[in-house]
Amino acid sequence: MKLGASVNKAAYPLAILRQRNFALVWTSTTIVSTGTQMEAVVLAWYVLTLTDNPFLVGLIAAARMALNFFALFAGAIVDRVPRNRLLAGVEFVMAALGILMLFLILRDLLQVWHIFAITIGAGLVRIFQMPAAQSLVADTLPEDRIGNGAALNTVGMNIAVIIGPLVGGLLFRVFGPQGAYVAIAALYWAAGISALSIRVTQSGTAQRRGSVLATVWQGLRYVKGEQILWATLLVAVVINLTGWPFHTTLMPIFARDELGTDSAGLGLLLFGFGLGALFGSVGWSLVRNIRHVGKFMILAVIAWHVTMLLFSLSDSFYLSFGILMLTGASFSSVQVLMLTILLRTVQPEYRGRVLGLRVLAIYAFTFGSMGAGAMAGWWGAPWAAVIIGVTGIILTLLLVLFTPKLWRA
Repeated sequence: MKLGASVNKAAYPLAILRQRNFALVWTSTTIVSTGTQMEAVVLAWYVLTLTDNPFLVGLIAAARMALNFFALFAGAIVDRVPRNRLLAGVEFVMAALGILMLFLILRDLLQVWHIFAITIGAGLVRIFQMPAAQSLVADTLPEDRIGNGAALNTVGMNIAVIIGPLVGGLLFRVFGPQGAYVAIAALYWAAGISALSIRVTQSGTAQRRGSVLATVWQGLRYVKGEQILWATLLVAVVINLTGWPFHTTLMPIFARDELGTDSAGLGLLLFGFGLGALFGSVGWSLVRNIRHVGKFMILAVIAWHVTMLLFSLSDSFYLSFGILMLTGASFSSVQVLMLTILLRTVQPEYRGRVLGLRVLAIYAFTFGSMGAGAMAGWWGAPWAAVIIGVTGIILTLLLVLFTPKLWRA
């Protein structure tokens, strides 16, 4: 009996994958995230080897988020149109841009400005992907399974964090950027096919009468009246300003300059990060009803930044790999808990707009990435990691002080 109960408990989160539409949302998210993770590593390493300029590495990472201020409108559109079709269209355009990059590489026409232009274009399209996909998580599940859906959605993205950088780094070393982009474009196309197959009746769709601007304004007024929501979105700003630049912008510089490895070694380091992230999200998916979500989220943010400080002290590849596993577990805990708060708190008709604001918060990464890259160029990657790590901890503690409802969420 005990063995059977343990098996049922372990299988409980996976049972929602039997629901066809959620399974397709999960598949699309996992596949497109894998392509995105591969592309991030390939672009960072390609720019670093091409220019030998850490600031440009930070700038190319920032370019991926440069137009995220349009997320306000993206979220409103997600609430007004069929989310599955919008998601499929976004992923097909991403595939087309990957094919364009491949064409330029094969014809030996690719220049740095091409990389920036295509990256900015892909970033503009991608702002629709997160609010559409994450809204579909709630649209395809009953209310009592949304928490598990949020956790499994994060599990899929963390599988991508494991596979994407490792495969991307290996493909770059063996076949060059062209080989990597063949795989990236194919993954984006497959994700679009999966999204196109979703069949769901969108619940709580915003009124389509009136302008998109009016829809945006309604969403902003709604968030303003909910401290838990706007405080959670401020947490998203903090982690994108100080957390994400560590394992994106700074990691290629750490890999080459501090740990003496190549693109495959970078992929392996990020594999460790992804492995920790997967363990973290799977652990949360096993919890049937997550309580004290706000407290756990804040503690996970602080743990994330503490591991950055520890990593900056390491000159051992294997020790760095182990620390990155802890970083990944903290990172994924924040993602799961943040999405759980948002999906539980937001009324269905506002999901797209609130999750659009979540994407807008990623805009802080633009400044964080450029700043981290500049500091790494001036003082080295370890000092850059220390500065953004300490800054993240201070900002998080200030947020807790001024938004008590978040701590009690």
